[in-house]
Amino acid sequence: MPLNQNPEFIANVVKIFILAGVSTALAVLLTPIVTHFLYKYKLWKKEARTKTITGEEASVLYQLHKEREVRVPRFGGLLIWGTCLLVAVLFFLISKVSDTFWAQKLNFLSRSQTWLPLATLVAASIVGFFDDALQVVGFPLKIFRKKNGEEKKEEGYAANGLSFSRRFLMVILIGLVGAWWFYFKLGWDSLYVPFVGDISIGLWYIPFFITVMLATWSGGVIDGLDGLAGGVFASMFGAFTVISFSLGKFDLAAFSAVIAGAILAFLWFNIPPARFYMGETGMLGLTTTLAVVAFLTNSVLVLPIIGGLLVIESGSVILQLLSKKFRKKKIWLSTPIHHHFEARGWPTYKVTMRFWVVGVIFAIVGVAVRLLG
Repeated sequence: MPLNQNPEFIANVVKIFILAGVSTALAVLLTPIVTHFLYKYKLWKKEARTKTITGEEASVLYQLHKEREVRVPRFGGLLIWGTCLLVAVLFFLISKVSDTFWAQKLNFLSRSQTWLPLATLVAASIVGFFDDALQVVGFPLKIFRKKNGEEKKEEGYAANGLSFSRRFLMVILIGLVGAWWFYFKLGWDSLYVPFVGDISIGLWYIPFFITVMLATWSGGVIDGLDGLAGGVFASMFGAFTVISFSLGKFDLAAFSAVIAGAILAFLWFNIPPARFYMGETGMLGLTTTLAVVAFLTNSVLVLPIIGGLLVIESGSVILQLLSKKFRKKKIWLSTPIHHHFEARGWPTYKVTMRFWVVGVIFAIVGVAVRLLG
């Protein structure tokens, strides 16, 4: 029977499109509420970043962004993971009160496929939320501590957010929990190598899992221009929707589609001029969840292809640091590398849209390799 005449196939396709559509629509409807909150309490950075990761003066980046980053709120990632959580809970509850076919079909929460990635998304995003909160001068004081209608100034709130080492440790902790679940609860200890097959790595699966999560998280430096991260992550989660569906993991495909749908809604309001930025609450959640989805689809070895732009972005930072340390000079004008093109005079929209195109190409190639392999 042709696939387009198979009722089960059609039902699963419809399921994915309905859930993605609901996610997008819900995120669009929630945006006015989120933006009203963000602007009411002025949840933006006091000034653009002035220091590099090594503590040096980020003169090029500061000149590029000294006007742009001020008065644009962070926390836009709330819209993404909050929508995904709401959609998951909504259809789970509907499935509990109705026995109809579609009520059961649209519930995509399942222990074997979506519990872990959803838990990862929420947990990592909450950590990122607190990091964003610490980067916004006066938050949460602006909300909870007011006196006589004026903001009460107090010391002890870091304007730079959580330190790199603390975020690093938090990602390791999230990765350790995920690795334990895969290895001990699901019994996974092998990797699928395209065109070769499964290769067992035994207990090395645990450190490998953590390393992949850290590497994916490091690609979060791609968040730096209006619309850039949103477009890139939408293509990556779209790619894993296709891979999950092809493997018969329909709940995981639906989960990936829900994330992609929420990202598209976020992107609608994040294209230049951005209404808000994704922030760490979006970036930390998306990167760690991406790693988990890659492992669940046994596609982790094609993740560097699908997420090729993340590799390029984090790689450019690493090479720049090594060059400055050993050669005492830069390779690029500024890193991550999208800032180099910006410093070269490219309009931000040109950098963003060309990176979108490259990201889609990487995603298509990665899907092809996984499916052919």
